[in-house]
Amino acid sequence: MSATLKDGHCIPEHSHPEDQLLFASRGVMTVRTQDGIWVVPPLRAVWIPANTPHSVAISGHVSMRTLYLLPKLRGLVSSKCLVLDVSPLLRELILHACTFGRLRRRCAPEQRIIEIVIDQLKAVERVPLQLPYPRDARAMRVVNALASDPSDHRTLEELCEAVGAGKRTVQRTFLQETGLTFGKWRQQLRLLHGLQLLAQGDKVSSAALGAGYSSTSAFILAFRKQLAATPTRYLQVERLRTATA
Repeated sequence: MSATLKDGHCIPEHSHPEDQLLFASRGVMTVRTQDGIWVVPPLRAVWIPANTPHSVAISGHVSMRTLYLLPKLRGLVSSKCLVLDVSPLLRELILHACTFGRLRRRCAPEQRIIEIVIDQLKAVERVPLQLPYPRDARAMRVVNALASDPSDHRTLEELCEAVGAGKRTVQRTFLQETGLTFGKWRQQLRLLHGLQLLAQGDKVSSAALGAGYSSTSAFILAFRKQLAATPTRYLQVERLRTATA
């Protein structure tokens, strides 16, 4: 399936009986499930297992391509949502596959496309652009408070007081249910929000402020640590890659 979506568009929560590979050659997609969010930059993809209720929010203009894989191929990548790095070969395969309504194994040329896509998916690298959510209701009240305003600078103690939760309980819950300390979780929230703001056209300094960083340099440092490039360099490379996609 192919689609072009505008900034601010949201695909309501739904699910598919097939595994899904959701790819954008431009723009940023944010996939949300009950377990967390996955932010998908240009020329990356998100793997969504079958029967996973999810919604998709669009930042910037997105050219989206989707492959659906039949149930007998389940377990190919993961039973959980993942952001994946898309190689140039896999990118071309996705774009080519989307010119077909359905790839048929009984047709030799189409079968070869299926086989190469599967080989590429088996070798794909994962990108750490997810934000897991805790299941505990008290911790989720803290999550909701920050998700509505990632630039909120209140301490955890102040947030817990505002939502009626115990600080130690929330700290323990975040670590047990997300695998991250609250501090690390908050850092990831700010980074992903900054990435969304960049996709919407914000300057680096504005994105840093909107995401809650104390300075532009702090945002650049965190961005480089996670994505191996400064925001400016990252966007330059993505624009170049997108122009040739």
